[in-house]
Amino acid sequence: MTDLHSATLVTDLPRINAREQGDAIAYHFEGEDITFAEFDRRSDQVANGLIALGVKPGDRVATLAKNSAAFFEIMLGTMKAGAVIVPVNWKLAPPEVAWITDDCEAEVLFLGPEFIDMLARCRSDIPRLRHVIGIEQALEGNPAYPAWRDAQAATMPAAPPATVLDGILQLYTSGTTGRPKGVVLAHRALLRPDVDRTPGVRPEWMEWERSDVSLIAMPNFHISGAGYGIQSLSGGAKGVIMREFDPHSVLDVIEKFSISKLFLVPAAIQICVNHPRAREIDYSRLKYMGYGASPIPLELLRTAIDVFKCGFIQAYGMTETSGTISSLAPEDHDPAGNRRMRSVGKPLPGVEMKVFAPDGRTCGADEIGEIAIRASANMNEYWKRPDATAETVDKDGWLRTGDAGYKDADGYFYMHDRLKDMIISGGENVYPAEVENAIYGHPAVADVAVIGVPDAKWGEAVKAFIVLHEGAEADESSIIAWARERIAAFKSPKSVDFIAAMPRNPSGKILRRELRAPYWEGMDRQIA
Repeated sequence: MTDLHSATLVTDLPRINAREQGDAIAYHFEGEDITFAEFDRRSDQVANGLIALGVKPGDRVATLAKNSAAFFEIMLGTMKAGAVIVPVNWKLAPPEVAWITDDCEAEVLFLGPEFIDMLARCRSDIPRLRHVIGIEQALEGNPAYPAWRDAQAATMPAAPPATVLDGILQLYTSGTTGRPKGVVLAHRALLRPDVDRTPGVRPEWMEWERSDVSLIAMPNFHISGAGYGIQSLSGGAKGVIMREFDPHSVLDVIEKFSISKLFLVPAAIQICVNHPRAREIDYSRLKYMGYGASPIPLELLRTAIDVFKCGFIQAYGMTETSGTISSLAPEDHDPAGNRRMRSVGKPLPGVEMKVFAPDGRTCGADEIGEIAIRASANMNEYWKRPDATAETVDKDGWLRTGDAGYKDADGYFYMHDRLKDMIISGGENVYPAEVENAIYGHPAVADVAVIGVPDAKWGEAVKAFIVLHEGAEADESSIIAWARERIAAFKSPKSVDFIAAMPRNPSGKILRRELRAPYWEGMDRQIA
């Protein structure tokens, strides 16, 4: 058995791989192969460079960059220095980027070339930031990342010993009040060392072989990007990194590099199967495709099974659970459809799931309540949000997901609806309150409500309902343009309806259910 199975810290992975298979390829990115030995050495150099800049254990180091091999070097190097890596969502608007970078108190930022102008627009709003290192070019008096890295000592960094409970990755998730929260994930959450890794104990599809080749196409600011890259490393497999998901080249990448495992959101799967060359590609090495983060229609899944001819795994999880904590296994997928395909499957090994009733008791079979998770995969905390942390994780370690659902007699979990109003569009989380806050300032808007409506491409699309001030005028395009100046494009409404009055209950709360009803009628609102 490889020592990878006994690793307890994420930072053990590069060292073990370097020792056991140093000449094998760890990552491939845009024509460059990086061996495990090179990856271990480079991440040591990053750690030493950060320590030289004054980064201390527990400090935050931010990135604003698309996927690359450099990102994973920086991520593991930050962890080796005892610090916490914070990949900032580069799809956000400049004020949002500035807020997150300042909130995490990062003094060092690694910057991708695509976002130099963005940083310039909000640099003055990040007063703590002292060092900006350009990943592909020199910036602010610092050499470009490769030169900066190679100037550092390639020795094991002098950082204090780490524990499995130390935070190492901080990902920001949207907040219902418009401010995102930093989810702090520890070594144990990402590596789950308490799970039995004895061969044959876990399902075959969960096992990794050194001959596997994974495709890392989801963005690094998502757990499906950063976390999947760590999974590949933990399996001693080769990871092929795409700068970002590109529908025009992803199929060629699958074929050229003999990809055996990958994870995609349903919107990306749909783009792939609709590609003119989708049925011409050789998928013979493709073993498993994971999918999740948003609903997937049965017809799309049926088409994907026919095109890719591999095993499919539906993944359910959230940033707060470091990604997947339950799954619907390949054997439960039936192109003809079945009841279980409406579920999110069963908990992974080492994960406890239950359904709580409003009074705190455990629900019986088929009784709807709130899904809760207890696992080493759960987050440590929301960064500097003790009240929000306490609201989400109780004293017994149960993390309340905010999803309503039930468990059947066979132990399969089903999502019934969301207790929260979050919209998932193309795998991105959007909270109505944040969008509504952005629209409210429009001079013609008297009232606004935002919901998610079914969308064939994105799973859900953001839709706004507007009540105008008496005598005021506005059209759909002006409302959308106003929103896009203030929040990220993926959060902005895709459509706008103007109505005379907002439906409200006696206490004044907007009845989003009434607004949603015409769009979701007759549809299974499966949540993955």
